[in-house]
Amino acid sequence: MEFDEKRFQIIDHPLVQHKLHILRDKNTSTKDFRELVTELAVFEGYEAMRDLPLEDVEVETPLEKTTCKQIAGKKIAIIPILRAGLGMVDGILTLVPSARVGHVGMYRDPQTHEPHQYYCKFPPAIEDRTCLIVDPMLATGGSLTAAIKFLRDAGVKDIRCLTLVSAPEGVKAVLDFDPDVRLYTCALDRQLNENAYILPGLGDAGDRIYGTK
Repeated sequence: MEFDEKRFQIIDHPLVQHKLHILRDKNTSTKDFRELVTELAVFEGYEAMRDLPLEDVEVETPLEKTTCKQIAGKKIAIIPILRAGLGMVDGILTLVPSARVGHVGMYRDPQTHEPHQYYCKFPPAIEDRTCLIVDPMLATGGSLTAAIKFLRDAGVKDIRCLTLVSAPEGVKAVLDFDPDVRLYTCALDRQLNENAYILPGLGDAGDRIYGTK
């Protein structure tokens, strides 16, 4: 299955791939798993924000005045999909500490695999910000497409989705759902199983982040 390279990017840096193999290991501890999710979010955030718009700003060094660059506009909002998406927030915040954070709470019906919203709150002026939706796993795409719709309904124009492990079915669902959204992942896995879990995957990311397995 092929995807539009302008809107879909796999972060294949050697350090990312190395950290992923530890993340997948069923014997990795909750502490190490949580730290790896944060570290991988840093790598992804770096790539996802590579083309942010810049503007000139004058600063005075110890020697003279000079013109530098700063990020233009209202800047960044991070939108984790609860609960597993919270595990990626701190990683992005290390790159952009001034980013605002919104939240979208959804759970997946165990029978239909459809998402159900129970919470949604965005920062002020969300429509003027570049929004990074973060969620470690992209399986069917139901939760991610729902979050995209919430942001579009709020007037957001620039939406970028960051996942750690994705199934081809979910990638296709997201890219087909919104013609302008951009999607970043660290791994494109083989497929979904009959219970809509990613194969080979890494299990339930939320359970492994919070030790609730």
